[in-house]
Amino acid sequence: MANHVLSVEELGAEVLMSLVDRALMLAHGNHSNKLTLAGKVVGIYFRCSSTRTRTAFSVGAMKLGADIISYGPSDLQLATGETVQDTARVLANYLDALVVRTNGSIEEMKAMTIQNEMAIINALSELEHPTQSIADLVTIKEIFGRLNDIHVLYLGEGNNTAAALALAVAQITGMRLTVVTPEGYGLPESIMRNAATLATQSGAFISQQHDLDELPRDVDAVYTARWQTMGVTKSDPQWQKKFAPYKVTTDLMRRVSKSPKTVFLHDLPAVRGGDVDDEVLDGPQSHAFRQAYHKMTSAMAVLEWSMGVKVS
Repeated sequence: MANHVLSVEELGAEVLMSLVDRALMLAHGNHSNKLTLAGKVVGIYFRCSSTRTRTAFSVGAMKLGADIISYGPSDLQLATGETVQDTARVLANYLDALVVRTNGSIEEMKAMTIQNEMAIINALSELEHPTQSIADLVTIKEIFGRLNDIHVLYLGEGNNTAAALALAVAQITGMRLTVVTPEGYGLPESIMRNAATLATQSGAFISQQHDLDELPRDVDAVYTARWQTMGVTKSDPQWQKKFAPYKVTTDLMRRVSKSPKTVFLHDLPAVRGGDVDDEVLDGPQSHAFRQAYHKMTSAMAVLEWSMGVKVS
């Protein structure tokens, strides 16, 4: 049976931590040299643009010995009216996993799980980017050696990256996430409600606010993301004025940092001079490009787990 990866919330804390630890093992070479996915075939189905996630899953699969086949937005008969369910049942005859990016509703991915032989992996949907949050935790644990008691300050839009991060952090004992967004651009109530439930069980702390005058001090990590998720234009023509104060600058980093230990994270792509200044993104506190590397190590761990591969 396949292990589908649709939401980081559904993984549970034990699986989530095992994926983080496996990704770190893969990153540092402390693992068997066996090609754990030899003989497997992974489909990469992206209906919108991607640099890091598409490449991370493709290269990660190949490094583990799998073959890959890539589909563009018009390559499958879905484009001519075949149902999602029928497409998934057919592809399950050929593929062991299908990595899907839609930037739309997750319902299409859920419909693909009608079969239970081919794993469906959410590589970004409208409300959540689960594999990004795993890469985030991998990066943080690599830097600090732990996740417990780490405080992350997230600035910007409450988008799918922020949602996945909230649902992931909420499962880690003692971890803290403060989300600070412009009014009207926060995390959906459903995400905050689910994160609060998870945090109650784990002892994590998730909060959201809009007031920049009340930023926490001495945080361990400052995180931002591009304000226009997937480049989608916002309906409010004045939205940039609302977001401008939330840009991560050197002054903001000094204001909230535990000198000199606080790090800067970004899921990329960054809008230089927009969501973050060059001096921060390219500065000594930035781990954004190492974080991008861990999109591959986390993808490798997810691929192994989704296909039920036993690793030592």
